[in-house]
Amino acid sequence: MTTARDIMTPGATCARESDTVHDAAQILAREGVGALPICGEDNRLKGMLTDRDIVVKVLAEGKDPRAVHVGELAQGEAVTIGADDDAEEILRTMTAHQVRRLPVIDGHELVGVVAQADVARALPNPQAGELVEALSFG
Repeated sequence: MTTARDIMTPGATCARESDTVHDAAQILAREGVGALPICGEDNRLKGMLTDRDIVVKVLAEGKDPRAVHVGELAQGEAVTIGADDDAEEILRTMTAHQVRRLPVIDGHELVGVVAQADVARALPNPQAGELVEALSFG
């Protein structure tokens, strides 16, 4: 059984709630990723920040990315997956919540992020195709 721990990118860098959006954008660029987990001062996951969030919720609204804090963009409870959950559970969670990236949690600790491409590589071809279709057109 392939688990989230097997296919995730380990050691995800968090943006802190108190970081500015500008700081987070620099982390995105440095890490070469399109999303960052948002962690509270208590190190608990508060949400995800995507490059699209920055464009749509900050830049397009004329807000100053040096004045907006990442915590202001965290909405609702973060959708996560357990480190020992299997690839099919990841598929179901991504599809149900229409997300392409899931923070991987072991207890309360963020241990990595699993992306749509990671899951697609781990699943048999028909299931991988279903995932891509569900997230692209769903």
